[in-house]
Amino acid sequence: MAPGIEALVFDFDGLLMHTETTHLDSWRTEWAYHGLALDESTFFADHGGDTSEQHYAALAAAVGSGFDRPASHARRIAYRDTLHEGLDLAPGVRDWFAAAAGLGLRLAVASSSPRAWVEDHLTRVGELGRFEARAFGDEVAGHKPDPAVYLLALRRLDLPPGRVVAFEDTAHGVAAAKAAGLRCVAIPNPYTDPTAFSAADVVLRAATDLPLPELLARL
Repeated sequence: MAPGIEALVFDFDGLLMHTETTHLDSWRTEWAYHGLALDESTFFADHGGDTSEQHYAALAAAVGSGFDRPASHARRIAYRDTLHEGLDLAPGVRDWFAAAAGLGLRLAVASSSPRAWVEDHLTRVGELGRFEARAFGDEVAGHKPDPAVYLLALRRLDLPPGRVVAFEDTAHGVAAAKAAGLRCVAIPNPYTDPTAFSAADVVLRAATDLPLPELLARL
């Protein structure tokens, strides 16, 4: 393992859990309800944070004057919640957690999503207690690629960035981690440009690609 590493800090959406997929599916299904096709090529933003208002505005414009926003939202969220009932951590992540415990590494999460969203999911799959430090988008002024949420995680860990490794699934997440001074492992999610991760220190296809000790040795 690379010397000096004391903690690992993970993004959540698209990295620890494939909520990017359920998010997209809920919107795709809602557009189909109205007999329309969602333009998936422009769906994901190049920054963290909630983009729901933009998506509802686009759907309302496409549907026209008969669009019922409250009904649309209720229907979409109900469908998304059914998808989440069976959603677990990404393959390989629990093996990394177990290996980190064996190596004496501390764990943190740093997400642009709100606290309740992340903690509810981690509680549901029985993993919230793994994370000694947690930092969320509703606690900082700027979303990734702004490094604010990583800087908050570092303060809560009380560690300098050189002793912490970040794990991300988007280019703007990698940019945030690097701007905070962290080394960063990227696992690009299926909706990102895989050529946009040159700033990452290591790029993997999945957490199952390498055991954690071997991965950290590459840093």
